[in-house]
Amino acid sequence: MAELKNVELELHRFRGRVLAAAAFVLLGLALLAARMVYLQVIRHDELATRAETNRIAVLPVVPNRGLIVDRHGVVLATNYSAYTLEITPSKVGDVEATIDALAQIVEIRPSDRRRFKRLREEGKSFDSIPIRTKLSDEEVARFTAQRWRFPGVEVNARLFRSYPLGETGSHMIGYIGRINAAEKKAMEDWDEETQANYRGTEYIGKLGLEQSYEAELHGTTGYAEVETTAGGRAVRQLRSHPPTPGNTLVLSVDIRLQWLVEQLFGDRRGALVAIDPRNGEVLAFVSKPTFDPNLFVDGIDHDSWRELNESIDKPLLNRALRGTYPPGSTFKPFMAMAALTSGKRSPNTVIHDGGTFSFGGHLFRSHGDTGLGPVDMRRSIVKSSNVYYYSLANEMGVDLMHEHLSPFGFGARTGIDLQGEATGVLPSTQWKRRAYKRPEQQRWYAGETISLGIGQGYNNFTMLQIAQAMATLASGGQRFEPRLVREIEDVVSGARRPVERPARPPLALNPAHVQLVLDAMYGVTQEGTSTRVFAGAPYKSGGKTGTAQAVGIRQNEKYNAAKLAEHQRDHSLYVAFAPLEAPTIALAVVVENAGFGAAAAAPIARRVFDYWLLGLFPSEEDIALTREGRSTAPVGTPRRADEVPLPGMTTAPVAAAPAAHEPRHVAMQATGAGVGR
Repeated sequence: MAELKNVELELHRFRGRVLAAAAFVLLGLALLAARMVYLQVIRHDELATRAETNRIAVLPVVPNRGLIVDRHGVVLATNYSAYTLEITPSKVGDVEATIDALAQIVEIRPSDRRRFKRLREEGKSFDSIPIRTKLSDEEVARFTAQRWRFPGVEVNARLFRSYPLGETGSHMIGYIGRINAAEKKAMEDWDEETQANYRGTEYIGKLGLEQSYEAELHGTTGYAEVETTAGGRAVRQLRSHPPTPGNTLVLSVDIRLQWLVEQLFGDRRGALVAIDPRNGEVLAFVSKPTFDPNLFVDGIDHDSWRELNESIDKPLLNRALRGTYPPGSTFKPFMAMAALTSGKRSPNTVIHDGGTFSFGGHLFRSHGDTGLGPVDMRRSIVKSSNVYYYSLANEMGVDLMHEHLSPFGFGARTGIDLQGEATGVLPSTQWKRRAYKRPEQQRWYAGETISLGIGQGYNNFTMLQIAQAMATLASGGQRFEPRLVREIEDVVSGARRPVERPARPPLALNPAHVQLVLDAMYGVTQEGTSTRVFAGAPYKSGGKTGTAQAVGIRQNEKYNAAKLAEHQRDHSLYVAFAPLEAPTIALAVVVENAGFGAAAAAPIARRVFDYWLLGLFPSEEDIALTREGRSTAPVGTPRRADEVPLPGMTTAPVAAAPAAHEPRHVAMQATGAGVGR
């Protein structure tokens, strides 16, 4: 018998299902409405901003780096634009395969691959890393035609730093390079404003003025708002704020003088610093050998780096700033001032120079063991008597010497506007206690004092310190912090802001004492050790030769350069100032392992003075002889300095040389026997 359906029950169930479905739909609609209200009302501003951000990319615009020019406006560091081929590793599947494919379109050298690998290791996967720089227009066109094959590879226009004079002044100017991982980490400690100013910046000053004046040279980063597609490709620029280029550094250095000195050194090692004693401006800052800073801009290749880094001549060492040398007999004028100021010697005190000085059973020699007979203070400087200063050092003692010589700046940083300056050593009993650990080493022995008198022993100074001391003496005690940058030119307004370096308190030197020493140094050029070098000079100058030991010799041995390796021979030094009546230039120069001071160092000083005071540039013949250490007074017909083009220039820049008398605008310790002269 068939069962009849319960219609009422079925209808009741159906209505329940309909109501449940309706309730579910209404709940869903309510949730959607609530979500819409939440998104469209409550979070409207936030999401609108995010959407706009997805549509608009704010890109940093890196500023042009500031120029560096010399005192006459000759450009030493500038910028140029070029195309680079760059890979973003995070957007590329197989980087090596991509590079191999790119090499079929543009030339990619093994050095390019090595540089890319190094930069990739130093950076992050989402950084854009250059695989080729300075593409030609033809290479850009070839890549652009096949760009669709290379996702994550772009051609970008970049600014590159250029040093037009190449190796000239490289230690002074320095160079820039890509920001490495250590520098990026250090940047995290910068304030937010400074960090923001370096967004998009890939290069930073690494050495020299490029490093010291980074804040002035970098400029202010701008920005551009660019509308982009969903794939991130730029469609159009909406608005922008242009960057402000970095300021221009105007140096006190005369780059033509700098170049001349570097030519005079030739392949020899050494340093020269020339300072204006009236204000502390550095006129030349030479370290030889030099290097080409252009090698470092894109990242130096392995072979070039190995050649520079492993060379026995150490071309990357800034000898003017960090090389320390015993001053040799160039120390004697300062010892004479210390003797006069302390009252230990009067100008007329006579010491018998028999060629040797005996102390504690040790024999201290003069140059060539030749005695000078009776010697007063003036004659001790003119003829460079070692015995006179051996006995003076013994009378004064190390601490009194330190007391009267440290005010000249020996053994202390000068404060020049470069980083990494060496301190040097002006010894004292306190210094030795700090420098050594064992008690027997900390004790000062009287015999150690003797060789200090002739600039040997523990004495070790930079050429910068010695040049500053010479400038202080030549000016009668005026003291300035030496500086390389004279002015900073605002690139927007064109206004020039002087780089102020306030004068230090002058030394209370007796003018009569100063005059005596300076006159004696003038005597060196007239009847002393540099007479032949300054023969015929139409101006009066003062100087002092020096020959400093690179290695010590035993008491019973005599110095014989022929028996020593070239790097063990004596250094040639000269300190000088000119003109005698009112000095406008003071200098210190060392030619490493070149022997007698008058043979190598003094001839360079003579030609610097001829340039600075007379506006003369040596003949090619004279430059060649000076490079070989075979010159005395200039030979050949000198040229007008403003007629000699700088390297890379076909004509000389206007106003590049001074008018006559009108200027315009490796630590080694020696002990034992002295060398002198």
